[in-house]
Amino acid sequence: MVVQTQSHTFEALVQRYGEQYKWMVLLIIGVGTIAGVLCTSSFNVAVPALTHTFHLGQDHVQWAMTAFLAAMTIGMLPAAWWLERFGLRRVFMTTLCLLIAASVAGFYAHTFVQVVIARLLQGLAAGVLQPLGVMALMRLFPPNIQGRASGVLIVGIAFTPAVAPSISGWLLDQFGWHAIFLLGVPFAVIALGCAWQWLPTPRQRVIKPFDWPGLGWLSAATIGLVEFVSSLHHSGLMSLWTWGQASLTVLSMWCYLRHARRLPHAIIQLHLFNRPTFSRGTLVAFAYGFGLYASTYLIPVFLQNAMAYSATDAGLLLLPSGLALVLTIPLAGRMADQYSPRRITLAGLIVFGVSFLGFALVAEQVHYWQIITATVVGRIGLGLILPALNLATLHEMEPHQLGQSSVVVSYARQLGGVVGVTMMAVFMEWRERVLAPDAFAAYAQGFLLLSVVFAMAMVAALGMKDAKRE
Repeated sequence: MVVQTQSHTFEALVQRYGEQYKWMVLLIIGVGTIAGVLCTSSFNVAVPALTHTFHLGQDHVQWAMTAFLAAMTIGMLPAAWWLERFGLRRVFMTTLCLLIAASVAGFYAHTFVQVVIARLLQGLAAGVLQPLGVMALMRLFPPNIQGRASGVLIVGIAFTPAVAPSISGWLLDQFGWHAIFLLGVPFAVIALGCAWQWLPTPRQRVIKPFDWPGLGWLSAATIGLVEFVSSLHHSGLMSLWTWGQASLTVLSMWCYLRHARRLPHAIIQLHLFNRPTFSRGTLVAFAYGFGLYASTYLIPVFLQNAMAYSATDAGLLLLPSGLALVLTIPLAGRMADQYSPRRITLAGLIVFGVSFLGFALVAEQVHYWQIITATVVGRIGLGLILPALNLATLHEMEPHQLGQSSVVVSYARQLGGVVGVTMMAVFMEWRERVLAPDAFAAYAQGFLLLSVVFAMAMVAALGMKDAKRE
C-alpha cells in the first residue's frame, strides 16, 4: 500500500512545480501509453514470420492480434473505477509492471499458445493505460488549451505506430519475431521511474462497489462478437458454432442493458447516450478504430506478401508517413482550440478514407512512390482526427461523467479495432484462397472495404454538434 506523504500529494506537487506540473503528468502518462501502443502496432510485421514458424494461416495467426485487442478492449472498462478506487499512481505503476512482465514472457515464448497468452496480458495492460491520458487531459486542462494539450499527448502516441513497423521490421530481420515483444519495455521502464518520482499519492475517497456483473456481460459480448467474425471463415455462416457466437453476443448485450437500467453505478451508464453528439461520436470512434487498426494490419502484410518487400524495407516505406503525422498533430491540436473539432474530425475522415481509395485503385500496379504518397495522405488525415475526435465527442459531458465517457469512446474505438483486424484477416484469407489466387485484386478489395467504412463514419460525424465557444 502506498503511504500518502505530505510531499507527494497533488496539492504539494502543484505548489512545488507550478503550472508546469499538469504538463509533467501528461507527459509521464504519454510515455507509458507509448509502451502500450508499441505493443499494439509493432506486431503486425511479424504476421508472415508467424505463419511460417507455426505453419498457420492468417486467420489463425491474427488471433495473436485479436487476443491483444480484445483484452485491451475489456481492460479499458474498469479503468475509470480503478482510477477512482486506487488513484492514478497505483493504477499506472501496477499496469506498467504487468506490461513489462508480459513482454518478457512473450520474448521467451516457444509455442503459439504462449504467444497468444503473452499478447493477451499485454493487451490487458495496454487497455488500462489507453484512457488515462484523456481522463487526465479533460480534468487538468481548461477547455481553451485542451486541443494543444491533446496534441502534446498524442504526438508521441501517434508517431509510434508510424515508426514501429520500421523498427520492428529491422528487429524481425536481425533477431527474429521474439525481439518485437521487447520494443515497448524501455518506455515502460522510463514511465515507471517517472511515476514513482512525480505522480501524486491518492486521496481517500468513498467509492461505489465495482460492477462485476456488468464487466462480465460486456466481456462476453466482446468475445462473442470477435469469435462470430472469425467463425464466418473457419466454420461458415450456417454452422451451429457461428450462430452460437452471434446468440452469445446478442444475449450478453441484452443482459447488460437490462442490468444497467437497474444499477445506478453500472460500469457504463446508459444515460450517457442520451446526448446525441456523444452517441454519434462513439459510432465515429468505432468506425475510426475499425479502419485504423485494419489498415495498420493490412498495409504491412500487403507490402510483404503481395509486393515481396522485406520486413525492413516495408517499415522504411512507412517511415515518411510517420514524419507527416508528427508534423500534422501539433497543428491539428491548435486548430481544435480555434475551430470546430467536429469539422476537423470530418476533414480527417475524408482524407484518411481517400488514401485507402487510392490504394484500392492502384494496388495492382502500385509503385513505391505511390505507396509513400498514399500512406502520407492517410497519416495527415489521421493527424487531423486524433486531437479533435475526443474534444468533439466529450464537450457536452459534465465533469463527473468524463471518466466513464472517456472509457466509452476508447472502448468503442478498440472494439472497432478488434472487429476490423479480425474481419480484414478473415476477408483476405477467404478472398485469396476461395475466390481466386490474385493477391493484388484481393488487397485492392480490402482497401476499398476500408474506404466504405470511413464513408459511414463521415455520415455519423455530420450529425454531431459543435461545441459552444465563448
